[in-house]
Amino acid sequence: MATQQAVPPPSERAQVHRHPERGVYDRAAADAILDEALFCHLGWVDGHGAPRIVPTIHVRVGDTLYVHGSNASRTLRATREGAEVCVCVTLLDGLVLARSAFNHSMNYRSVVVYGRAREVTDADEKWNAQRALVDHVVPGRSAEARMPDQRELDQTTIMAIPLDEVSAKIRTGPPKDDEDDLDLGVWAGVLPIDQVPGDPLASPDLRSGVGVPAYVRDYERPAG
Repeated sequence: MATQQAVPPPSERAQVHRHPERGVYDRAAADAILDEALFCHLGWVDGHGAPRIVPTIHVRVGDTLYVHGSNASRTLRATREGAEVCVCVTLLDGLVLARSAFNHSMNYRSVVVYGRAREVTDADEKWNAQRALVDHVVPGRSAEARMPDQRELDQTTIMAIPLDEVSAKIRTGPPKDDEDDLDLGVWAGVLPIDQVPGDPLASPDLRSGVGVPAYVRDYERPAG
C-alpha cells in the first residue's frame, strides 16, 4: 500500500480523502503515471449543469498536459471557452482477491488533474504538441509517419491544461482480510495484470517490402 508523501496536496479538491494513505502528491510519481497511460478521460460540466466525460489521447510535456480532439467535439468546443476540466488516468496492476468478497480490491495507479484548459493557437506549440501526442502513443512514430498538413491541423483542436492541481492515488500489496476470515479455505492473493503488445499485424494494403520498424516490433510502455 502506498504511503502518503511529505509533499502536501496542491489544493483541497485535489486531496485524496477516501483512503488518504494512498494519496501521493509528488509530481514525479504523477508524471510517471501520466507518461505510461495511453489515454485519459476528460470531464467537464456543460452550461446546463450536466456532467460530460469523454476518453481522449493525452501527452505530458513538462508542466503541461495536452489533450487532442476534433474541432467538432462538443467537449473541446466547451473547454475552448474556458470551462473547468478534470482529467483522470488509471493503470490497472492487479486483481486483489481476498477471502471475503467485501475485501476484494485492485492494485492500481491513478492520477487526477484539475484545471482550466486553454486552446493551443500558437502554430509552433500546436505542431510540437501534435508530434508529442503521436510519440506518446508510439515512441519514434513521428519521425517516420506523415505528420498532419495545415488542412488537417486546422481540423484539430489541442487543449493545454497546467499541471498545477495534480494528485496520484496508488494501491499496492496483498489483500487485507478480516482476522476472522484468515482460516477460511479460500485462496487469497494478487493476480497481476499486465498490458502486453501482441505480434504486429500488417495492413492488407501495405506496399511490398515495407518491414516492421523496430519501435513497433519492440514496443513497450515506459515503466512507472
